[in-house]
Formats: sequence, structure tokens, C-alpha cells
Amino acid sequence: MPMPAAVRGSSRGQARPPVKAPSRAARRPAPAKAGPREHSGLSARLALTGAAAILALAAGVTLVTGHRGERLVAAVSSGIDGRFGAAGFRLRSVTVQGASAMATADIVKAAGVYRNQPLLGLDLDDLRRRVERVGWVKEARIVRLLPDTLVVAVVERRQMAVWQHDGKQHVIDDHGRVIPEADASRFSALPLVVGEGGADHAPEILPILAQRPQLMGRMDALVRVDDRRWDLRMKDGSLIQLPAAGEEQALMQLERLDRRSRILELGFDRIDLRNPDVVAVRPRPHQPLAAPATAGA
Repeated sequence: MPMPAAVRGSSRGQARPPVKAPSRAARRPAPAKAGPREHSGLSARLALTGAAAILALAAGVTLVTGHRGERLVAAVSSGIDGRFGAAGFRLRSVTVQGASAMATADIVKAAGVYRNQPLLGLDLDDLRRRVERVGWVKEARIVRLLPDTLVVAVVERRQMAVWQHDGKQHVIDDHGRVIPEADASRFSALPLVVGEGGADHAPEILPILAQRPQLMGRMDALVRVDDRRWDLRMKDGSLIQLPAAGEEQALMQLERLDRRSRILELGFDRIDLRNPDVVAVRPRPHQPLAAPATAGA
């Protein structure tokens, strides 16, 4: 008698094969394939760790072989720098801290860095020295912020006065040092110091005058006389002559005189404070209203 035909897909009348447990190898997930981005560079930790190890080895070779190993260090550094660049450690931005807007452009120019430059290949000590050669800068500190930023933190020299000498004007700092990059025409609010030796001695007298804002507000220029002493030339054309020594005591005498007679408000031609025992005041000559104004003797 013929056997009935088997029905495909039916489990009726069929013996099920035993189910085998998957092997350990089958239970392990297949390893993920790395995408192109993962192979394009190094991770930050791996790059830094590898660089430290390789540079330490190169430095050891240099110590053993002397100057012959310096080429190896340079070659290794160049190769590491390229790998860092591939990992994304390239300069994208420079941040200048502590500098005025006028000083920032000169600082960035002196730094001499450029976009996409390998960041870890920069010599920070050399970079700091270049920045500190800028006249605006008193001191500088350079910091790398991985992966792509350079921070230039500076202490800017305080602009104290404009010094006029030999027909030229220069901005000087609070130590009397000229700031070559500063355009004196943009610092009209600073006191004007005139004469040879004025820059060197201005840091001594200006702090004393700054304590007397009323007097400073009336002053037009601080004139160095024979590189020995100072004259205060006032905006109304009058003159205050200070001694070669003891300027602060002389100005205290002037303050006592002004409290008694309001001499600074009433006007004068000249006040001579060179003798500590005598204050000589030359009043402004009386002029008829119809007469033209002339300079006092």
C-alpha cells in the first residue's frame, strides 16, 4: 500500500529533531567593524600616552649618544606632531586674556601662530618670549587647551603718560618705559610730560600729583627743567615751579595757600615753590576789559 505524501510545512506525523544548545562561540556577538572615522586618528588618551613613551625613549637615546641623538628626537617629535594633527590636535583659535583691544593685535602678530598648526608641536617657552618682547606686555603665560585652543594670558603695562621729546610723542608706562606700539594720539587723556629726562622721572612725580585731582584737572603739561626739577604748566597759561627735591612738601604748601586764598580759582601768573621757606606768588596783571589780552611777564 503506498505511503501518504508528506505535506510541506506541516509538523503532523513528523518527529522533531532535538534542539542543540548554542555553543559559547555562537553566543559571543560578532566584533563590530570600525568605521572609517575610528581609523582616521588617535584618541586623546592613547595619543598622549604614546607620545610620552616615545619621547622619553628618544630623550634617553640622546643622553646616551650625546648630540647624535638630537636628530632622533627631532624626527620622533615631527612624527608625533603629525599623528596629533591627524587626531585633531590642530590650532583653531587663539584667546588673548588681560590685554586691551589695541594691544591684542600686536600680541597675536608677535606670537606668529597660524590656523591648523599642530598644537602640541608649539614651543611654549619660545612663544612666551616672543609675546613678552611686545612693548604692551609686562609678562605673559601660554596655555594649551586641547584639542584646538591656545590661551595667551598677559599682564599689560599700565600706560601712565605721553612723553614729548625732540618733537616726538611716546606713550610711557609706570616705569617710564616707552611702549613703541602705542599711538600717542590715541591717549590724549593721559598727562603730558615734556623734556629730556621726563620719561625717567615721571613715575616719581605723577603718583604725587594724582593724589590732587583738582590740581591735575587744571594742569596742561608737566615740564622737566634742566633734568633737575619740574614746572607745572597750567591750562590758563600760568606756571607752578617745583623744587628739585621735596616736591610733595611744596605741593602741601600750595594746598594751604589755596585753602586761604583760593589762588587756583582766582588765577595767577606764577607760583614759585622752589624755596621751602617762602612761597612767592606773582599775580596776573590787571587788564582793562577793552584791552587785548597779553601774556604776563
